[in-house]
Amino acid sequence: MHKIFENGPVLVSSAESMVELGRDISHALSGGEVLGLVGDLGAGKTHLVRGILEGLGAGNPAASPTFSLVHEHNDGRLPVAHFDFYRMKSEDEALGMGWDEYLAGGAVLLVEWADRFDGVLMPADTRWLVLRHVSATQRSVMLAQ
Repeated sequence: MHKIFENGPVLVSSAESMVELGRDISHALSGGEVLGLVGDLGAGKTHLVRGILEGLGAGNPAASPTFSLVHEHNDGRLPVAHFDFYRMKSEDEALGMGWDEYLAGGAVLLVEWADRFDGVLMPADTRWLVLRHVSATQRSVMLAQ
């Protein structure tokens, strides 16, 4: 995944471009990674996740898990758990839904709004993808260290 971002942030100008970037990212995943996605509403987090899932061959498309908090995808090249921490009020809520078990399970964890509980829940080797609005149609995606 580092190769994708070796020249700095990636600029995308459409939802399909964000999905394509997600497909590219998926090729660098081997299982057990935690990707923390950070960005304002409408920055493209769910489109990026959709591309990652498509690239991994998951049969069901990504939807924002805002109402269920986590969606599991076990039908692709790697198992994936897609989380949304936006509505969670505390770390205890995430822990109560089995966060530790997901971390230990070897699936790729895709976490939207991961910065809400980064100090307690996110492991030290989390790869942070920061999405920003550049203009009304353009977004930047950066791999933060």
